[in-house]
Amino acid sequence: MARRSQPTRMMSSTASPRMDADARVWALLGPTNTGKTHLAIERMLGHETGMIGLPLRLLAREVYDRVKDRVGTMNVALITGEEKIIPDNPRYWVTTVESMPVGVPVDFLAVDEIQLCADPERGHVFTQRLMHARGELETMFLGADTIRGRIKDLVKGCRFEQRPRFSELTYAGSKKISRLPRRSAVVAFSSDQVYAIAELIRRNRGGAAVVMGALSPRTRNAQVALYQSGDVDFIVATDAIGMGLNMDVDHVAFASLEKFDGRHHRALTSAEIAQIAGRAGRYMNDGTFGVTGQAQPLDEEQIEDIEEHRFDPVRMLMWRNNRLDFSSLSHLFDSLDLPPPAKGLMRARHATDAAALALMARDPRVQQLAGGKDAIERLWEVAQVPDFRKVMIDEHASLLANIYDHLMRNDGASPGRIPEDWFSSQTKRTDRTDGDIDTLASRLAHIRTWTYVANRADWLEDPVYWQGVTRAIEDRLSDALHERLTQQFIDRRTSVLLKRLQQREDLMASVSAEGEVMVEGEFVGRLAGLVFVPDPRAEGVDGKALRAAADKVVTGEIEARARRIAAAEDTAFELTEHGRIMWESAAIGRLVAGGDRLSPKVELTCGEELQAADRLAATQRLERFVEAHIATVLEPLIKLRDADDVTGLARGVAFRLVEALGAIRRDEAAEDITALAQPDRAMLRKYGVRFGAFSIFLPALLKPAPAHLILLLHAVFGAGNATIDLPTPPAPGLTSAPTEDNVPDFFYPALGFRVCGPRAVRLDMLERLADAIRPKIAARAELGHGYGGAGFVADADLMSLVGCSGEAFDGLLASLGFKPQTIRVKKMPEAKPAEDAAPAADAPAEAARDASGEATPQEATEVPAAEETATTEADPTAKPTTVENAVSETEISATDAAKEASETTTADDANADAEDDGMEEIVLWRPVRKNRGPQGPRNRATDGEPNARSGGGGKPGGPARGKGPRKGGKKGGPNAGGKGGNKGPRQMSARPPRSDKPVDPDSPFAVLSQLKNKS
Repeated sequence: MARRSQPTRMMSSTASPRMDADARVWALLGPTNTGKTHLAIERMLGHETGMIGLPLRLLAREVYDRVKDRVGTMNVALITGEEKIIPDNPRYWVTTVESMPVGVPVDFLAVDEIQLCADPERGHVFTQRLMHARGELETMFLGADTIRGRIKDLVKGCRFEQRPRFSELTYAGSKKISRLPRRSAVVAFSSDQVYAIAELIRRNRGGAAVVMGALSPRTRNAQVALYQSGDVDFIVATDAIGMGLNMDVDHVAFASLEKFDGRHHRALTSAEIAQIAGRAGRYMNDGTFGVTGQAQPLDEEQIEDIEEHRFDPVRMLMWRNNRLDFSSLSHLFDSLDLPPPAKGLMRARHATDAAALALMARDPRVQQLAGGKDAIERLWEVAQVPDFRKVMIDEHASLLANIYDHLMRNDGASPGRIPEDWFSSQTKRTDRTDGDIDTLASRLAHIRTWTYVANRADWLEDPVYWQGVTRAIEDRLSDALHERLTQQFIDRRTSVLLKRLQQREDLMASVSAEGEVMVEGEFVGRLAGLVFVPDPRAEGVDGKALRAAADKVVTGEIEARARRIAAAEDTAFELTEHGRIMWESAAIGRLVAGGDRLSPKVELTCGEELQAADRLAATQRLERFVEAHIATVLEPLIKLRDADDVTGLARGVAFRLVEALGAIRRDEAAEDITALAQPDRAMLRKYGVRFGAFSIFLPALLKPAPAHLILLLHAVFGAGNATIDLPTPPAPGLTSAPTEDNVPDFFYPALGFRVCGPRAVRLDMLERLADAIRPKIAARAELGHGYGGAGFVADADLMSLVGCSGEAFDGLLASLGFKPQTIRVKKMPEAKPAEDAAPAADAPAEAARDASGEATPQEATEVPAAEETATTEADPTAKPTTVENAVSETEISATDAAKEASETTTADDANADAEDDGMEEIVLWRPVRKNRGPQGPRNRATDGEPNARSGGGGKPGGPARGKGPRKGGKKGGPNAGGKGGNKGPRQMSARPPRSDKPVDPDSPFAVLSQLKNKS
């Protein structure tokens, strides 16, 4: 293609319209899709020479391509603000209205969209063309019928022809963007809104082309080609598509009904809406229009006007004087402000060129250089450089002042030319194709300014060279912008697949070894276990279409996987802490509540693709896995449940243990435990049951694996079919942990912990604490009241057992039934050497423990509570006194002095001489006694204490203190008095007679019992 630049011959300020007496001037008026532009092109090509002015450079480029294909490149010229393709002797000129070289004589001349004479920004240019631009043989004005009256007043002898619309245009109401029909154009009035809508369509419908007036012709054409080819079914555009851009649009949806006109936002007129909506329906195909997004529905009257093409006529046309006086700057401004010469014309407000001129005139550099007619005329030419960058007018005027300064100074360059080194530096700043959409669009706007400057043939020394440079940069930026727009707003994969689906082609689908589902080589989703997970980029209506394309291969693969699951070994599955069953790193099922805690059910995680028979087989296989897993991990509990040799009362205790999944509080089962005979206990100990002071439990279930499974089973049973969400359990190996709020009631017990005040303590460590406390209480009780009597001091050894100290340990002891008392006592004697220590039989047995802290089989033996040795036939209903409430009443009654010490060694003693040798102040923890069964609380003076002065046993109703024996007692009986009584000292006790039941020799309470007997 040959290109050359030449000065355009503009009409002189004194020239009059060239119109012969018999030259034909006519106006072809009507709505959109009437074939007006097509007819004008045909009429132009019917003449030897012709010119057509179009409202948009995008449309000018489209018409240029059509004419070039008809008459050849050498016979047609293209002139827009920043693009000039002018062969040596062109026959036809395709231009924008502003760039029309009206001084060039042609046989035919046409101006399209002539109703833009009323536009506030550009109207004065169209009005000048209406009044002065003429062809030698024929002149045609194309536009809406609303301008008929104004043309009739201003153009004498003009003939009119009305064209009806080829197809019907109807209102389709409001639709969501995701519900718009295919082949739709969505219209918005800002770049941000255009991008947001395009992104929404990409996510829901595969993608959209983008067309805006700010795009270069190359980018715009590439985007339109995507739409026209069917790669995408949607186009998002500004109102640029309303001016003659020919595309196959079936529906136009307005995302907004307001636009910014350069000064303020205003509502679109019915005529403007009709101009844009008219792009729907090409030639004989009917079209529809409507609203979408946040746009409000149109009212009935407006809809009727648009459908019937009835609009208010244009009353005033914009006008600006084109016969300018360049003798001085003041005269230039005066000539721009001249009033209109005829009725029906309105003086246009100052456009960008006039505003830029006013600002440049204030620049001292410009004032110095603009000293003559030629200089002022050159200044006006510079002021008409368009503001492609859309920046503040001050910034635009500053750039133009720099250009004018270079044009008017030599600076080593040719007179009246821009220095090439400066021009080169400006263009190089834009020659980069990296960055996002906004960055590229900004560079493209800058280079368009320099392209416009390069196309002024008299502003550069070698304009042809610089036109090539700027055009190459603009092309590179245009291609990069097109690529970014495509990447951002078009999902090619979805678009190609949908296009093939519309053509009803069979699509090739497959599933990879990693579970990736491919359709025609494109990734559409993934198989996770027995569930197809679509690619999140394919959503909405198009996502359903992609799912349909993958259904056949997905269904077959899921069925095959279900059969593999049904035949798999137990080692192929894994049960997670949240109740999910994993297979090949994917969740295929989850536990739900069953008949009891040890028998949960399985809910298979699958889609509708799986048939009932395969679903049932896979579910049953997973339930067998869960049953086997529970039997393995909770083997001690399962053996206890299924034991045939556990009978009688022991069977009831075993049942309670199984129901609670391995641990119950001793105080909650006190009656059953008290009633157990030694053979029953031995029967349960054989299955790993340990009888502790505080809990009855299976130590083997305290390990992390069984403990976590027990927690899960409790959670599943309590949640039913709901999703299981559990807090994080304490780390393995911890003997205690701070309690957390908002945890389920079963949380700590299920893990083998007991909540003791502010901390949860592992059951086996709680029993070790009891084992350590008992000898300390016995030692002080044996030493007598001078050492404080029955009680113990909380030392570091005790604290280390449960991993806490200070207030936390005090709260733990208080929760176990101990109360602190501060007293002054004798210092405890130092421990004897090991060889002089008491016999091992008198010390509490410390069971050996394994490295994990769990009880060994030797330790998993009964630790009977001391109250069993004190229960008598005289009071079978009395509640036992355990370590939990008093460690042992035997410990309290081991010596009479213990009580006396607790009563006499009080806080008053703290006032004694602090320097007494052998005395110390200590905090002694003592058991707090509870009520004694149905008989109610004992008298404080006799509660659990033998009283030699009392004639009765301390029971309610007994003889009062000090009254001696009851009269009438049987001779030799226990109540006989005086000389007739039994020989030897009389022993009185509030305690019922001791049972003949033997003491368990394994019990550490046996030592305390021996202490009582000695007393």
